[in-house]
Amino acid sequence: MVDIDIAVTDDRPGRGGRRLPVHWIGVVPFLAYTAIFLILPTVIVVVGAFAGNGGGFSTENIRQLFTDVVWIGFWHSVVVSGASALIGAAVGAVLAYAVATGRPDSRFRRVVMSVCGVLAQFGGVTLAFAFIATIGGAGFITVWLQQHGIDIYANGVWLYDLPGLVLVYAYFQIPLMVLVFLPSVDGLRPQWREAAESLGSTTAGYWRMVAAPVLAPAFLGSLLLLFANAFSAYATVAALINQGGTVLPLQIGNAISSEVGSASANYAKALALLMILVVAVVMTSYALLQRRAARWLR
Repeated sequence: MVDIDIAVTDDRPGRGGRRLPVHWIGVVPFLAYTAIFLILPTVIVVVGAFAGNGGGFSTENIRQLFTDVVWIGFWHSVVVSGASALIGAAVGAVLAYAVATGRPDSRFRRVVMSVCGVLAQFGGVTLAFAFIATIGGAGFITVWLQQHGIDIYANGVWLYDLPGLVLVYAYFQIPLMVLVFLPSVDGLRPQWREAAESLGSTTAGYWRMVAAPVLAPAFLGSLLLLFANAFSAYATVAALINQGGTVLPLQIGNAISSEVGSASANYAKALALLMILVVAVVMTSYALLQRRAARWLR
């Protein structure tokens, strides 16, 4: 970055010119974007969570969080997010290592990274429709399997329940893991393996004593990122499961636009505050782990 200085000259006797650095102007757009789209919505949610329906301060919305319905939805969100994050992290880490073993400038690597970049952002209603059209109750793969004597829904249509959410979320969790974990795998230096082998270590010993400890912070950080990514997803689950409050995002949607006349924007903000606290803890842990992992990428 090139520093730009503004010369401010004081014409009074005995006074020299002062230079005020203005290179900080470059971050003003970012600070404005953060304030408008992150800080301001968070403040609105926090204020609304402690506001009564008739105005004024109230803790009624917070007390409603300590009910069985909310905590069942919260637990379902944790289970779905955790399961999809574990699947995405495990499969994505293997794929990232497979990509890292090739040449950094190979066409295969460029194609894989491009595909992962697209699939990691492929979600919402489009992703839900894709799964419904392929393996839904009347999907063409489901019908084809039934014609060959295989019924994947013999025990019920699980696609529209929690197991289906895990499968759908894993679709974009795996490529996201490849994107965020590949730089850490690239950070493994060949000299470390050569040094371990020269000391008589086996491949398993190298991974257990060298590679695994080095990659552990990055892997755990990526796992937390995947968890937060699935925990805050709404459009996909809303299109796949359009009734009930199975997970926390659906409960927020129901609280905003209830069909039975029980809508409460402030109660929805209290639910959103609960999600903000969880995501804040997860992302803070992710940042700390990434800081630890970054020491090996220098």
